[in-house]
Amino acid sequence: MKFICLSLLLISGITDSRSEWFEVVGPAGPVFAVAGEDVILPCSVKPNISVVDMRLEWFRLDQKDSVVHLYDNNEDRNTDQIQSYRGRTKLIHQELQTGNASLKLSSVRVSDEGRYKCFIQSKSQSDDATVDVRVEAVGSRPVITVDGFDRSGGLHLQCESEGWYPEPDLEWLDSEGVSMSSETTETHRNMDRFSVKHTITAHHSNDKIHCRVKLRHHMLETLIITTNNMFISWRTSVILISVFVVLIVIAGILIALFAHKYRAQRQLREEKNRIQQEFSLERDQLLQSQKMIITQDVTRFRKHTAVKVILDADTAHRRLIVSDDGKQVRDGNTELNGEDGGKRFSEYRGVLGKDGFSSGSFYFEVQVKDQTKWYLGVARESCDRKSLIHLRPENGYWIVGQRGEKYWACDSSYVSLSLRVKLQRVGVFVDYEERLVSFYDVESMSHIYSYTGTPFNEKLYPFVCLGYVSNENSTPLIICEDY
Repeated sequence: MKFICLSLLLISGITDSRSEWFEVVGPAGPVFAVAGEDVILPCSVKPNISVVDMRLEWFRLDQKDSVVHLYDNNEDRNTDQIQSYRGRTKLIHQELQTGNASLKLSSVRVSDEGRYKCFIQSKSQSDDATVDVRVEAVGSRPVITVDGFDRSGGLHLQCESEGWYPEPDLEWLDSEGVSMSSETTETHRNMDRFSVKHTITAHHSNDKIHCRVKLRHHMLETLIITTNNMFISWRTSVILISVFVVLIVIAGILIALFAHKYRAQRQLREEKNRIQQEFSLERDQLLQSQKMIITQDVTRFRKHTAVKVILDADTAHRRLIVSDDGKQVRDGNTELNGEDGGKRFSEYRGVLGKDGFSSGSFYFEVQVKDQTKWYLGVARESCDRKSLIHLRPENGYWIVGQRGEKYWACDSSYVSLSLRVKLQRVGVFVDYEERLVSFYDVESMSHIYSYTGTPFNEKLYPFVCLGYVSNENSTPLIICEDY
């Protein structure tokens, strides 16, 4: 009898030990974060057992007294937390039941870059995983200035950009996209940010010269066209200097030359004003022409290729609320019931349209007024709806979006969009055969961004999204039909 009781106790201990066995899993590669934005540091256990009653500790491997976040005895205990992380870390407590111990880090700083340890301890076991965080700070759009001329009449161009981290690459490209060698290069570091300055000399008018600053997943570019006016200014300066020298030599001989000088200067001023007026007129006419073309395009899209989009609630993230008519979606910020069936988005707050398209062209419009965190466009039928991936063409997404005050596209890398006004309504045009996805600001009748050349290969569905992790803004995205 004693032997039987001992055996039962031994079997019970082995069962309890196996029931508590787990492995801590982190990301396969570095986690990239953008300064000023939020980032999720992934960490979970396998199998997906509850970690509510365990000790969870996040700390820096490269700092002394390095507690980033501590959870113990079923509550957060951050009295010994590093000062710079105060109020910026958060565990998603409702996810602890499923073994998800990922840490949300808000308002990322350059100083947050480093290696982090996710340590999880139960009563009988502990394990950990390492997360390598790489921070990127996107600087200012490059500014090109004319910095004088050389003796042969070449135009000195200077390109400068600041506020980057880590140090970016700056390159000049000619109108054919060929890299041009910089003549001088300057790099400065101010606190934790870099500024770069490069110069080249242009010798031809009507050249399109690009200054491009690149950093891993980000790129900003500025274009300058070396017009005849720029070189005329140089010739005018040479003429004025020559006239001035001649006048000094003969100033005491002929008073009449003073009148000649006055007339020459007046003519030069009038010529300069005339050239400036012509340039301004040509620029205004070009802008007006572009707006007229876009207005005609949008009118044609609305008339001939507009489709009725109804959102498919069966694909919506569980926190989204889709209206009964399928025309509006907003973040309810609470988990809703409903079957998954493998169709729902589980990371991004996304939803697809009910109908897909595999040929021809189609157009629809979405109202984004007063919403500050959104993405919209089209997605492949087989797109990944379960992972926190980049919403770019290679993953089956063609989108533009807004985060805070900034607008983005996500091509082969993030592209910052410089818009003159806040977007109220966005038009989406797709030409399946031409491999084209274009976005338009309907209110100002201006072009926002276009994706070209990527084969679609399968059905495309309208896609709208309210970000990921959370969206406290309850303003809905609305499918528009009032045109």
